[in-house]
Amino acid sequence: MKTRLAGVTAALVAGAVASFVAPVAVSAPATPAPTADGCYSWSKTLSEGASGDDVRNLQIRVAGYPGNGGSLAIDGVFGPGTKDAVVRFQQAYGLPADGVAGESTFAKIYELQDDDCSPVNFDYSELNTCNSDWSGGKLSADEAKSNALVTMWKLQAMRHAMGDAAIQVNGGFRSVSCNDSVGGAPNSRHLYGDAADLGAGSQGFCALALQARDHGFGEILGPGYPGHDDHVHVAGGADTWSAPDCGL
Repeated sequence: MKTRLAGVTAALVAGAVASFVAPVAVSAPATPAPTADGCYSWSKTLSEGASGDDVRNLQIRVAGYPGNGGSLAIDGVFGPGTKDAVVRFQQAYGLPADGVAGESTFAKIYELQDDDCSPVNFDYSELNTCNSDWSGGKLSADEAKSNALVTMWKLQAMRHAMGDAAIQVNGGFRSVSCNDSVGGAPNSRHLYGDAADLGAGSQGFCALALQARDHGFGEILGPGYPGHDDHVHVAGGADTWSAPDCGL
């Protein structure tokens, strides 16, 4: 009897094993990465050797940190110049300064920008009192507006370096007709969208002109330069610094 029962039990166990099908692991649907910012979000760490649109967007945000007399190319290539600018940005905000753009660097950028990609302390309307569509200059409307964005990020860096006191912007982009109406130079940088005229504010003209040297402005004109005693002009373009009354 024991033998028979044992055989029956063994058969039942064998049948159960044969009929058992191991569950197949099913991967959960991939969860999209959360949008970290309403303007632009980075999905990976960036370091020297990287390239692409994510690098170009980083370069725009650190354009104001090229070092004295320097200028950072917005070319989408993470070279030594971009690394140095990232280091200076990180130092300016008390972040680990390794020249690698990762979570803490991007978090600070997200904190500093609005949903339209302009820095929190500046607005497109300040950089264009001429018209609403950025047309009529020496470049396409899109190019002029893109240049203004870079200018605003340079001004944001300059503002932070000067203790985060507000910087007064009195104008920026001009169409040809707007430029002619104010007697601007025929090839003024205002026609390209990468210029801004600054009021004295709490800093004073000379402090602004001298500080601008560290933030990627190739053209700085201020007190003592003809027609610039009542404002400081900062822009991209050729290296022309002249504010004689400020020792520049």
